Order: sequence, then C-alpha cells, then structure tokens
Amino acid sequence: MPCASIVSAMPKTEHPLQALEQYLPANSFEQVAFFLQQYKVHLTITRQRQSVLGDYRNATFGKNHRISVNGNLNKFSFLITLLHELAHLLAFENYGRNIQPHGREWKNIYSSLLRDFVNKKIFPHDIEMALHDSIQNPAAGSCAEEGLMRVLRRYDERKSNHAVVEEIPAGAYFQTNDGRIFRKGEKKRKRFLCVEKQTGLMYYFSGLHEVQPVLMEN
Repeated sequence: MPCASIVSAMPKTEHPLQALEQYLPANSFEQVAFFLQQYKVHLTITRQRQSVLGDYRNATFGKNHRISVNGNLNKFSFLITLLHELAHLLAFENYGRNIQPHGREWKNIYSSLLRDFVNKKIFPHDIEMALHDSIQNPAAGSCAEEGLMRVLRRYDERKSNHAVVEEIPAGAYFQTNDGRIFRKGEKKRKRFLCVEKQTGLMYYFSGLHEVQPVLMEN
C-alpha cells in the first residue's frame, strides 16, 4: 500500500516526507507527519494561488487522500492551513461524504486540532490569542477571519512596494497581480468598494488583499 508522500511544485518533484519540516514551525513536524503517514496523504506544496491557501481531495479507488498547501505561506500560516485541510480528511474518514464541507463535524475536528497545537505552544502568543475565536467557532477558511489574517501577516516576509488595501489611502490607486488598476473607495461593512480605472466597474476588496500602490499623474 502506498505511503505518504510530499510533492513540491517548485519544480514539481517528489521528496521524502522530511522535506516538509522546512515549511513548519518548530516542534510541529512529528505530529503532522503522523497524520500524513497514518492516512497515506499525498501532499503537494504549490506555487501561490490567489483564491485558496489549501485544498483537500478525498481518497478514491486507487488514489490516496490529496492535500495541497501554498508554499509561499509563512510557517504558522502553512501549519494552520494544513490543519484546516487535515480536518476535512478526518471528517471524511469519520463521517463519510454526506456532510457539509464546513459543517458541525468539520468544525469540531478542526477546533480539536487547533486546540492541541495551541496547547503544545507551537504558536507565538499573539497568534495563540487570535486562534481562540477559531477554536470556538471556526470559519470556512482562515481568509475569512480577518483578525487572524492580520496577526499572521506580521510573520510574512515583507515585499517591497506591496501593501494591503486597508493601508492604501482613500482615493489613491493600486494595482492587482493581474495588472488591473483601481481607485480605492469607501468601506462598505467589511470590504472596500473600489473602481477599476479602465472600465469604471465597481469591485469589492478585502482590506487584507495584497496589492501594489500606484502613483497616478493628474
């Protein structure tokens, strides 16, 4: 029967499971490796994806469980994302496929995993505090928990000439990764309403969406 494996998409080659340790915080590898080996997970470390941080596909006939996690995440974000996806795997193993993806079963398992790693003092104190809400009532993704994302961002490797939308002054311009330019508008509840310069169309942006500030001539 096949064992757990790890694949890097940078370039996409297979590595021993020990290679995962470089992506994880200190003292977390052994417990993560235990889950991956026990359930024979095929783990892929991918290039940055804008829409998701991780993904899970359940085992089917002849194939292992498959998890992917973005390789550009800081170590604490990587671990939290991996635990999110492992919770999907455990929910599938325990309850089958006829459950809601982020329903009660998944929430209970994810909360238990987070609590276990928090109790082992894997995370810095500020991330521990931010994770308390996740433990009490997990969201469908860490991207949906702005408080947690804001704390996790402190541990990112900062890029030159990059900011998040909430740091851009009102009325100023910014560019997204696909090259489109927007003017920042007012905040509507949790998101900023922004105007695309070329089309005049309106788009909502999370305050934590990473962009590049742009200076526009009058």
